[in-house]
Amino acid sequence: MMVINTINELKEKIRFWKDQSKQIGFVATMGYLHEGHLSLVRESKRSSEITVVSIFVNPKQFGPQEDYNFYPRDLNRDRNLLEKEGVDLVFHPSVEEMYPDHYRTYVEVEELQDKLCGKSRPGHFRGVCTVVLKLLNLVQPDEAYFGWKDAQQVVILQKMVKDLNIPTKVVPLPIVRDNDGLALSSRNTYLKPQERQAALVLNKSLDLAARLFSQGVKDASLIKQKMVELISTEPLVRIDYVEIIDLQNLNNIDKLEGDALITLAAYVGRTRLIDNIRFISGGIEK
Repeated sequence: MMVINTINELKEKIRFWKDQSKQIGFVATMGYLHEGHLSLVRESKRSSEITVVSIFVNPKQFGPQEDYNFYPRDLNRDRNLLEKEGVDLVFHPSVEEMYPDHYRTYVEVEELQDKLCGKSRPGHFRGVCTVVLKLLNLVQPDEAYFGWKDAQQVVILQKMVKDLNIPTKVVPLPIVRDNDGLALSSRNTYLKPQERQAALVLNKSLDLAARLFSQGVKDASLIKQKMVELISTEPLVRIDYVEIIDLQNLNNIDKLEGDALITLAAYVGRTRLIDNIRFISGGIEK
């Protein structure tokens, strides 16, 4: 497994594989890998001849009061995990490599970026889209794999790729959860034991929504109300949002039908967590 730190080295290697008509799969990460990341890597290995993984904590997607400086990092651990999975190349650039002096170009997906997490974290998706577009241009993958845990990110990146005619397919994969149901996240490491226990109410609220739907309840406001009531029983959890939306345009809906998403964000202590459940053609995908 190669670990490359510069754009020029990466371009050279990608050009070599493209000349051989190799199919390239790509997984963009900020490191401190967990089983959710590795599930994306395994799908790339299954579907592609070459698998490239980036590890880059992107400062452009963090707000001034957010956790960029404290975001967990452990390159040696990540390298060992990726080597065991048979990854071909890891791209681990510096901030200066990705954003040299006088960098001025950014990418935005209007409307979609300003809802949900974008409302709570202004500029977040501007940073996400900018770095992902740069990485897609560099790696030139046939497919790029992302997790449904970041559902808004998936929808936005699919729109960006379509609008900008990028020849990469964005492939979303299911949320990976711990044994107790908590969605895996690098930020889970921030949680103290009591907070981690409290965080389970997020998944329980989604389970409640699924049960209500299976009982015939489709009124979005009622489902949302019941979820909020349940989450509010945990004093360590503070709701950012609970929304029921159309999966295509991220607009709020009144009735749970078609392709819909129940999505939430909450602070557990000082840690912000997100989770969701999807309803695809009347079926539940969690």
